[in-house]
Amino acid sequence: MIVSVVWANEIYVQQIGDNLDLDITQDGTDNVAGTSQAPMVLSGDDMTFDIDQVGDNNIIAATINGNTYTGTISLTGNNNNVDLACDSVGSVTCETVTADITVNGNGADIDVRIGETADASNLVATLTVDGDNNVVDVEVDGTNADATVVIDNSASLAGGNTVNVDMDGDGDVNGHSLNLGITGGGGVFDVTQSGINDNTVDGSFEGDNATVDIIQSD
Repeated sequence: MIVSVVWANEIYVQQIGDNLDLDITQDGTDNVAGTSQAPMVLSGDDMTFDIDQVGDNNIIAATINGNTYTGTISLTGNNNNVDLACDSVGSVTCETVTADITVNGNGADIDVRIGETADASNLVATLTVDGDNNVVDVEVDGTNADATVVIDNSASLAGGNTVNVDMDGDGDVNGHSLNLGITGGGGVFDVTQSGINDNTVDGSFEGDNATVDIIQSD
């Protein structure tokens, strides 16, 4: 593993090998753990990583090339940006993935892409956002994927959050499932599920002026 650290709380990691256990904690403004131009690249199986950032204008960009991993990301602050991708090169299938992302703040841009060029399997993803004007994009090409998105902007009078979820691939026996728990006014929520067998959306909305579009197909 190669790790480089520069000024302004910046960390870049290039990892090759199995059984990685990576813990990163950054406290302060302008935290960076990889960028879109130079993402952290974690290659190997049976990985665990935990990234905690506190402060505004945080950036996390990571590419996972491996099977069976657990990733936890916690962001506290405003204007955070997360770009998490698995299987961007198609060499592995991102099997048995558990991803847990928590955001406490406003103005976040969260992008999660799992199984970009090959079906992921056994995905369990949980995204919890407490704040306003956040954008969450989840793209899954998978088999029997389960995702939970919890949004709470009840403390704000602003326009809510935007959530886009696209789940496709073979639904397998139990299919894909998505749980949406939305509290607070406003917001735009677009869901697309496609694939064979049992696509399920379980949504709970509490608040005014929400816009919800759900499309399902085999």
